[in-house]
Amino acid sequence: MTDAVASAPAAALVVGLAGLGRASLGIAGGKAANLGELLAAGIPVPDGFCLTTEAYALAADAAGLPAALAAGEDPAALRARLQQARVPAGVAAAVRAAYRALGAGAVALRSSATAEDLPDSSFAGQQDTCLNVVGADAVVDAVRRCWASLWTDRAVAYRETAGIEPSTVRLAVVVQRMVDAVAAGVLFTADPLTGIRDHAVLDAAPGLGEAVVSGAVDPDHVVAGHDGRVLDYRVGQAGVAVRAVAGGGTVTEDHAGERSRCLTDAQVAEIVALGLRAAAHFGAPQDVEWAVAADGTVALTQSRPVTTLFPLVEPAEPGHVYLCVSLAQGLVRPMTPLGVSAARVVGATAVGAMTGRPSADPRRGPRGVAVAAGRPFADVTTALRSAPGRARRGCST
Repeated sequence: MTDAVASAPAAALVVGLAGLGRASLGIAGGKAANLGELLAAGIPVPDGFCLTTEAYALAADAAGLPAALAAGEDPAALRARLQQARVPAGVAAAVRAAYRALGAGAVALRSSATAEDLPDSSFAGQQDTCLNVVGADAVVDAVRRCWASLWTDRAVAYRETAGIEPSTVRLAVVVQRMVDAVAAGVLFTADPLTGIRDHAVLDAAPGLGEAVVSGAVDPDHVVAGHDGRVLDYRVGQAGVAVRAVAGGGTVTEDHAGERSRCLTDAQVAEIVALGLRAAAHFGAPQDVEWAVAADGTVALTQSRPVTTLFPLVEPAEPGHVYLCVSLAQGLVRPMTPLGVSAARVVGATAVGAMTGRPSADPRRGPRGVAVAAGRPFADVTTALRSAPGRARRGCST
């Protein structure tokens, strides 16, 4: 196995981010593939490369992981195997060469599993990120830490819940130039709590974004329109900031006293605009990580789909209001497809009987009925637009 690793071509182990895209999931994982897509869309992303899943497979083989998995070893033992194993010579050489070509400065390493940042499962934060890594030896060691994080208890439990077979998962590692951020955080291009699609929500904090992602700080919370206009800005309370240290590594600083805003209105508008470009490119609302450098430039460091939004009703009329019929009847669970079909037919038949105008196709249901997440919705816009309708529902005129 050692000879095979040493002779493995570097091209199979390292790929520039610009060479990745949606078709690269198997070799680069979801995170790296999405970064390649952002670059293809002309969105600013720190330069870097991806150590592919082929490198992980070689390291896992050398550490005896396939046999250990088949024998049923627990995640802690699998993690220890990768942490203690020597990085294969061919893999280490490929990493060192790519790191030198990147400029041999400070870099950030992000784990990119083949089962994360997907349209229906984000797996956000399940594997490790190593920030402000300096020096080829330190980069190689950080790669090993990222590999081992594929087998943390949290990551394994998440995959089990999603029904993902452990032996099918591999991990790539993204290595990017480090952004020594003065402010960083996350952006949702749709409000994940209210489901409002034309509101963007940002959480921001001084320093590196790790403080926000890990929950170590009370961040600034911003709600903005898709036009970039700030609708609400709540400054976070005193807390901590994670900052890069000269020579490598990070330090956590305590912040006492009152804190000022992390972002100007113009920076909020720029971050929202970049997030919306990402959402337009991927065709779905995005959960984006961003960083503002000392010179004011903004870059996106990750983008993944927002998977927690309640789906929109289909078919839907823009600007219309829909009422969940099943919930109004006390049914909180989704209906089966057969139940939805039956409700459509019963509803169409009842409306036809009341109006004397039978439906041409009862299977389509009455006019104004739509479905989302296995629940029927009725279009109540006309009723709400009328004065009696508004009065009946307690709406102001």
